[in-house]
Amino acid sequence: MAELEEAKALIGARRLKGAGGTPGGVGTFFSGLLLTVIGGYLVLNQVQVTSSFTFFGLWGWNRPAGFGLTMLPLLIGIGVLFFDGKSKLGWILSIGGLLTILAAVLMSLSIHWAPTSLFNTLLMFGLLAAGMGLVARSLRAYPEEAG
Repeated sequence: MAELEEAKALIGARRLKGAGGTPGGVGTFFSGLLLTVIGGYLVLNQVQVTSSFTFFGLWGWNRPAGFGLTMLPLLIGIGVLFFDGKSKLGWILSIGGLLTILAAVLMSLSIHWAPTSLFNTLLMFGLLAAGMGLVARSLRAYPEEAG
């Protein structure tokens, strides 16, 4: 009977583990997670993304470049797939053309930090750092309370 009670106590202790499987720290973890999310949102909200409308400087030396040439492999691949849906060449051209278009769009983006006050900058990065510190602290084992 004592063994059964001991087994139940072990199972109960396993269920009550805290963040990261360590004893305690659940409140600290969620507090840190909340601060990290708020700080991360404020930092990402301050970043502006624009498009430069150049095809990453190729074929035009920083002047607006044509986009039609990047669509050619995709269009040929789609045509080949309509002719024969099992064609490996058609699939390669279609997927490769789609990836080329995606890369061209992503590489034409410019990311800039919007002007803000020093107070806002310190607040944003302070919340982010404090939150990550609390999350990391919650993953350590907490000392057992003397009771």
